[in-house]
Amino acid sequence: MSLPRIPKQRKIVDRRALAASVSVIVEDKGAQSGRMDIVAALKEALAAGREELARRLSKRPGAGHEHAHGQAFLIDQLIRVIHDHVVDDVYPVGNRSSGERIALLAVGGYGRGEMAPFSDVDLAFITPDKPTSWCEQVIEAILYYLWDLGLQVGHSSRSLAESARMAQGDLTIRTALLEARFLWGDQDVYDAARDLFWGEVVPGSQNAFVQEKLVERNERHKRMGDSRYVVEPNVKDGKGGLRDLQTLYWMGKYLHRVHSAAELVEKGLFTQKEYRQFRRAESFLLAVRAHMHTIAGRGEDRLTFDLQREVADRMNYADRPGKSAVERFMQMYFLQAKHVGHLTGLFLSHLEEQTAERSRVAELLNAMRKGRAKKIDGFLVHDGTIAAPKDDWFATDPVRLIELFAIAEREGLEVHPGTIRIARRDAALITAKVRKDKRANALFLDVLAGKNDPETVLRWMNEAGVFGRFVPDFGKVNAQMQFDMYHHYTVDEHTIRAIGLLSEIERGKLADDHPLASELLPKLANRRVLYVATLLHDIAKGRGGDHSVLGAEVALKLCPRLGLDAKETELVAWLVRYHLWMSAFAFKRDLADPKTITDFVTEVHTLERLRLLTVLTIVDIRAVGPSVWNSWKRQLLSDLFEAAQERLRLGHKTHGRAERVAAKKERVAEMLGKQAHLVEDLSNAFDDAYWIAEPEEVIAINLPHYQAALDGDQSLSINAEYYASLGATLVTVISDDHPGLFYRIAGAITLAGGNIIDARIHTNRVGKAVDNLLVQDPLGNPFREAQQIARLKKSIEDSLLDRIDMVSSLAKRPLKQMRAEHFRIAPQVGFDNDASNRFTVIEVNATDRPALLNRLTRAMFEQSLLINSAHITHYGERAVDTFYVTDLLGAKLQSAERLEKVERALLDAIAAGEPDAGTRAA
Repeated sequence: MSLPRIPKQRKIVDRRALAASVSVIVEDKGAQSGRMDIVAALKEALAAGREELARRLSKRPGAGHEHAHGQAFLIDQLIRVIHDHVVDDVYPVGNRSSGERIALLAVGGYGRGEMAPFSDVDLAFITPDKPTSWCEQVIEAILYYLWDLGLQVGHSSRSLAESARMAQGDLTIRTALLEARFLWGDQDVYDAARDLFWGEVVPGSQNAFVQEKLVERNERHKRMGDSRYVVEPNVKDGKGGLRDLQTLYWMGKYLHRVHSAAELVEKGLFTQKEYRQFRRAESFLLAVRAHMHTIAGRGEDRLTFDLQREVADRMNYADRPGKSAVERFMQMYFLQAKHVGHLTGLFLSHLEEQTAERSRVAELLNAMRKGRAKKIDGFLVHDGTIAAPKDDWFATDPVRLIELFAIAEREGLEVHPGTIRIARRDAALITAKVRKDKRANALFLDVLAGKNDPETVLRWMNEAGVFGRFVPDFGKVNAQMQFDMYHHYTVDEHTIRAIGLLSEIERGKLADDHPLASELLPKLANRRVLYVATLLHDIAKGRGGDHSVLGAEVALKLCPRLGLDAKETELVAWLVRYHLWMSAFAFKRDLADPKTITDFVTEVHTLERLRLLTVLTIVDIRAVGPSVWNSWKRQLLSDLFEAAQERLRLGHKTHGRAERVAAKKERVAEMLGKQAHLVEDLSNAFDDAYWIAEPEEVIAINLPHYQAALDGDQSLSINAEYYASLGATLVTVISDDHPGLFYRIAGAITLAGGNIIDARIHTNRVGKAVDNLLVQDPLGNPFREAQQIARLKKSIEDSLLDRIDMVSSLAKRPLKQMRAEHFRIAPQVGFDNDASNRFTVIEVNATDRPALLNRLTRAMFEQSLLINSAHITHYGERAVDTFYVTDLLGAKLQSAERLEKVERALLDAIAAGEPDAGTRAA
């Protein structure tokens, strides 16, 4: 195997000219004295070659194969010059013995000729027998030259017999030698090594090699997140990445001894069309990896947010209405990753049919003849597998493309890979006529709202290209990502995961994680409405407008086609339009404020809508990513649901609030046990607003803490404890109330390494401040170790007792650089005087940064504002902080001049934390 012809290769490196330069140095200074000059000449050639390849890549940014082969060619020529210099000048031997021979083999990716700018150089030095002293000296000298060039070298040195023996017992060595390419040195030794490998190592081990490679691939996928749609994918080792394509080639080569992927067509493992897809995907991924290495200046295979934007720019992607350049680039990336997954399925299907005595379809047909298989609506079913009975099965009736998946979901069957291949080939048969077919739409609803495993079947349907053809609006969001840190998956993957979660909850599998949704689902009168709304909630993303509004318009058009009646259609459209409504109220509004509940139920209207919206909100948030859902969000959504349900049942009856407070007092008394008297003893200190705002568990912690502070005549008392049910640390500060209390607490918690995720601030009837804050570390974990909690309390105490200068302490503290620094959220400050009867609600949107909350609350203090409650929410890199405030007299902020002044102060506070503003935490 040799490298493809490289165009204008001498512009990359002229080996003969370089060798001549080395010879001149040797003649002038000698091999040893001139060594550093030789290294300098080699470095200059390497740098010039890389510069030329980078220039070519910039002119043809998608030429992945050409660039990868050019990198390998450059390294080839350098190693050949080094080898000849070492053998001829450093360790010359007049008449070498039969043992003083070495073959240099390029192995691994280098052997395949696919290198990125900073790929490892994998070499195998093969000798006829145990290496002689001369062989060891030559190998060492070559390696030292390569290390001096700054190359990352992976190398092995073995005899012919040792190489064959180790390959038989080690999958990694066997794979490396499978890719071995003669680089330089003794051709006869290389030929002997090749013959040993194919004559002794490979025979009889083909099936084992394939199985081991599949196991290795699956384990690699698990390490990388087991999804090809993660938003910061690993281009080399991730699912759908280069390694998956290489694994297919390795298996084909091991079975058929091909010299290139193109030969897999002749062997029946790819069709010509499939090979072209293989080639396109590989070229794209190689180009992306080359750009990543070039930008990073090192070996980098994870396509992180900061690299995505630069790679998109280098590959000439431009903004389009509703979709940025980086989102268009990443959509192309995920489409290629999807093609890789599709090719893997087809390849394994072809492989199965070649390696088995009979294909599974043949087995099905044979089982039918013997009466062991059955037919369901014409499809062959046997041993848990469904298959098309003949090649033109879908061509004669394209509705069968939907029916296939409906039967698979209903009966709990696996679709045969060969049938998936036929379905993908025939997906184009799904025309407007098929999309309007009533039976086809009924079958699709059967899949979508299936009661076995709709997620898996919809994923098969998507991989086959049938899903996007039948629902073109879904096809538009296929492989579409959003360039932010909040959304972990592409839109189509997120949607399918949400449907899967809905199904799991309905089947009772997630009762512990989602008790509320598990309770509500059996009560729903409109089950299929919920499944359709889940499908459509993000269907209009990337269209250049509010995706909720645009998605509702899609629902109004699509639902009648799917067979929903007018009432169901209106309900789906409402759910899509308001699918973010509940989370906005739960996470950004004060649930203790009666006006919050009033505003929320004004749009919800009915209990059925409330139930549907609650479940949709839960699965939507949970499907965003593994770390997004937490017990705190579960509690807030549950609190909002309970309050809204009560309001819908009781209307505006005032006795509902009093009854709620009385019931809560009764439950708190039960929790306090022997200290139950505190509920009555402290009744004059805490008004109804406190009892409504706080959960019973928190009140049961607050009351003894408050009484102990009174008994000890303490002007300041701090309590911090792990709050297991909410996955956070509850910090309670009881002190004499004074202005600026909250911003000092926020700064102290930042200094202790914590983040406030929610805060409720109370000033009771006797002028005491009782502030409850939920705190986590930057990774979203609670402070639970005694040392952590002690540090938290000490920091707050020092701040409130003026033992530290908060501003200078924050400025001096080296705050951790956050990944959010790679994003820029345009800061926004909004005021709402209608959201509360008593308070002005201020909502601040900004890039999340350390000490942001401290800066905002300090600015409010300096503007003479009193903060009643704060609600802290993070959507990836975006911080959304909501504050309920009044002026010093307890009045709302009304005048335009006053609002403008506060807005300016808050924007200045945000700007002070920008990286280029000097002191980030000031």
